[in-house]
Amino acid sequence: MGQYDDIIDLSRPQYDDLHPMSRPDRAAQFSPFAALVGYDAAVDETARLTDSRIELTEDEENELNGALHRLLEMLPDSPEVRVTYFIPDERKDGGRYAEKRGTVRTFDSYSRELVFSDGARIAVADLIAVELAGEKRE
Repeated sequence: MGQYDDIIDLSRPQYDDLHPMSRPDRAAQFSPFAALVGYDAAVDETARLTDSRIELTEDEENELNGALHRLLEMLPDSPEVRVTYFIPDERKDGGRYAEKRGTVRTFDSYSRELVFSDGARIAVADLIAVELAGEKRE
């Protein structure tokens, strides 16, 4: 005679106020779960590298200001430019540098942004280099 022979054939208890659980729902209670949900994504985000914002020297700032002044003087002619600028990262310190080539349509003095003919807007504070068409970087 086995240890559980007296209860092995009994039916499950039924309660009036609780409906019996379906087999899939009962099985889900015992399915494995990921205790560290999001851990891999957090590790990947931490490992993602960003660049630090470059601090321009006084000479570099003067050169950038000169190029911006020449650009503003040429705005009626819709000048072609190539700008290098900083894009801050939305999730962590730092960011990345990007380059844009295009025609500058106007300068928004209120928001201090260059507005390109394709609608792109780049803040002057994020610029590190401006090259007008026909000029060469040193």
